[in-house]
Amino acid sequence: MRSLDDGLKTLARIARVFPLLLLASCMMASAEGQEVKIRPPNYDESKVPQYTLTSPLAGPDGKPIESVGQWSGQQEYLVKLLATHEYGFAPQELPRVEAKKVETGIEHEGTVRREQWEVTLTRNDRSVVIDLLLYLPAGKPAVGCFVGLNFRGNHTVTKAPQVRLPKGWVPNDTGAVENRAAEGGRGESIARWPIAQIVGERHFAVATAYCGDIDPDFDDGFTNGVHSLYPEFIPDDAHPDRWGTISAWAWGMSRMVDALEKHPDLQLKPFLAIGHSRLGKTALWAGAQDSRMAIVYSNNSGCGGAALSKRAYGESVARINQVFPHWFCRNFRQYNDREESLPIDQHLLIAAIAPRPVYIASATEDQWADPLGEYLSGWYAAPAYELLGQKGLPSPKLPEASRSVGSRVGYHLRVGKHDILLEDWNHFADFASRWLGNP
Repeated sequence: MRSLDDGLKTLARIARVFPLLLLASCMMASAEGQEVKIRPPNYDESKVPQYTLTSPLAGPDGKPIESVGQWSGQQEYLVKLLATHEYGFAPQELPRVEAKKVETGIEHEGTVRREQWEVTLTRNDRSVVIDLLLYLPAGKPAVGCFVGLNFRGNHTVTKAPQVRLPKGWVPNDTGAVENRAAEGGRGESIARWPIAQIVGERHFAVATAYCGDIDPDFDDGFTNGVHSLYPEFIPDDAHPDRWGTISAWAWGMSRMVDALEKHPDLQLKPFLAIGHSRLGKTALWAGAQDSRMAIVYSNNSGCGGAALSKRAYGESVARINQVFPHWFCRNFRQYNDREESLPIDQHLLIAAIAPRPVYIASATEDQWADPLGEYLSGWYAAPAYELLGQKGLPSPKLPEASRSVGSRVGYHLRVGKHDILLEDWNHFADFASRWLGNP
């Protein structure tokens, strides 16, 4: 019989190569060899614990800020709180960003222009390349540019054979072979990226990149991706507030904007941060830190995204930290099954985006992401928006499905499962048109 140590080593190897398999498990082995049970998810509203939320206007000394002039400092304070306890701080020194166009083409019956760019991030003697896929309306100016990451590679967004396959690690679940992208995954995510409608018909630009180009989505000890540019800034027990993978993805989205804002067709155009699921968490965190994101969209982002952690509904802090230990900073782990002790919650993340518009989307069958908790984060962020002369959500009651509500903070609940579909994108485009002044 294998020893316990051998078993733990085997589990560690599996976790590195097949991290998504851990989703099916309800328990994990701790470093001490003990089984750590993950609290079963709660889907009963009557079992949601009583909780207290910190006001987004409560300053570092606990006293409320009362003027617009104080908001800039308060916003920085909220971002620092969220970085310290949840997402982790990214390095302050930025790399050199260089962009080179490598391919152009036409799609969707001539209504959409495609461009592929290599965005190279260089620091000292190290470089990371992000393949950026950009769609622009053909023959018309772009209203604005949605910027978001994809899960499996740019080739999954389109059937066009010219679009490159990612060169690094990808999950094995969509046409990949031994964690390498293959043609079987081409076009797999077209429904999630309705380019013909959003670009060809509604005249928004859309820029996307594979999240794994920025940081592979498995627990690799932060040796790959953009973490490798900063070997002196690796998260560890001595530095529990350094960036995890979600923070790295958000940082990478900002580097994409560094390149895009120099594009002749996008200069002076608004950038709209967007993301689904874990990449919705990413979009919110990117938007909270980067004011160039004129509007921020969260779709089904759940725990660690828009959903209030203290509701302990659906996915919990303990489960997300144990199944995805690389996503957040190590400080976040001290709140496993102790959500009531969190000095933050996700309404502060929404508030940190103020006064810019933010839009939250949920799905009726996605109880794992806690639709009510996602909505309430927008509701409880209202004091920040009201201080700045804006309106948030209309009431603390979850609205009926398929109806978009809200003002500067918007929300809709789509009928269906955990996904991002054309219905969601249409709500997003409508919201952008309202605030950008375009039809």
